[in-house]
Amino acid sequence: MTIVLISCVKKKKSSTCKAKDLYDSPWFKCAWRYATSLNPNKLFILSAKHGLLDPETQIGPYEETLHAKSDKQIQEWADGVLRELGRKTHLNKDSFLILAGEKYRRHLVSAICHHGIPMAGLGIGRQLAWLKQRCPK
Repeated sequence: MTIVLISCVKKKKSSTCKAKDLYDSPWFKCAWRYATSLNPNKLFILSAKHGLLDPETQIGPYEETLHAKSDKQIQEWADGVLRELGRKTHLNKDSFLILAGEKYRRHLVSAICHHGIPMAGLGIGRQLAWLKQRCPK
């Protein structure tokens, strides 16, 4: 199976809605369109607050990011994400496409055998340009 992981973003809508609709930045919207155009078997959102999120889950706005957390806290967050991923996917068999910054993927990739990180090493502006070239209108 092909699984896509997309990181959450700071900009969010102000009311409770499906996770896939909560994140309101141009980056997330374009990453979402790109990811869905690939027709993956599963797509999840990496949330700093909620861990691994099903896009259909109803959640409210929140202010939490991995950027202010220590490496130990990020490792604990990643351990929880990996437990959930292990229940919903095959970490050793499935192929993962990761659309997330370094802090969100740092402790995930060593546990996922088959993964791609197409925007590795790109700053946010270059990531958005990369996505815009590939995401359907």
